[in-house]
Amino acid sequence: MPLDLSRIRALIFDIDGTLRDTDDQMTHRLARWLRLFAGLFPNRDPFPIARRLIIATESPGALLLRLPDRLGFDEKLAKLGDTLIRLRIIKPEKIFSLIPGVFEMLQTLHPLYPMSIVSARGVQNTLAFLETYNLSQFFVCVVTAQTCKHTKPYPDPILWAAEQMDLPPECCLMIGDTAVDMRAGKAAGAQTVGVLCGFGDEKELHEAGADLILPGTTALPEILSTSHLI
Repeated sequence: MPLDLSRIRALIFDIDGTLRDTDDQMTHRLARWLRLFAGLFPNRDPFPIARRLIIATESPGALLLRLPDRLGFDEKLAKLGDTLIRLRIIKPEKIFSLIPGVFEMLQTLHPLYPMSIVSARGVQNTLAFLETYNLSQFFVCVVTAQTCKHTKPYPDPILWAAEQMDLPPECCLMIGDTAVDMRAGKAAGAQTVGVLCGFGDEKELHEAGADLILPGTTALPEILSTSHLI
């Protein structure tokens, strides 16, 4: 179903691969290792193969992330991770870089829509990223793995975010880079936009029910500019 711009009154963003450039950094890391076998690749360039491998792991990786949720101990794991970080028993996850243009995009959209974050990661890592890049100012609420009983692809975090913004989920637009984001948005009754700057590919996002697919998150203002709300 095509995106219905007239329904959109709030925006909900995933982080990894949507605002945070995890995909390319992981790809470059893998490509550096694959350079040991550079002679096996066309033009001795392992980067295209590395990117395909990273994308190919999204579905099984998402399955592993959902497994604790389905077994009922995802919240305990996330809390344990945050506690270990606070006690400095383990180091916080490396803060990946902000996707170029994302800050300016959020600045443009912030006066026009209430916005929220929905992440399947723990509180410490999620807030550290937002604070590092001064993004917290743009969001009404931040949903992490500990906020609701279930995380994505269940609808719970989308429904919670919509409630905090005092809007029905049908008026929200979920923006993410994976099939998990699309399924969570659809299950909540929201519209969904898939972006290709992260782990998901176009076919996978379509099959998961994306109403629109964009080359990157920063293309969003141009699409929304055709709405009468802007």
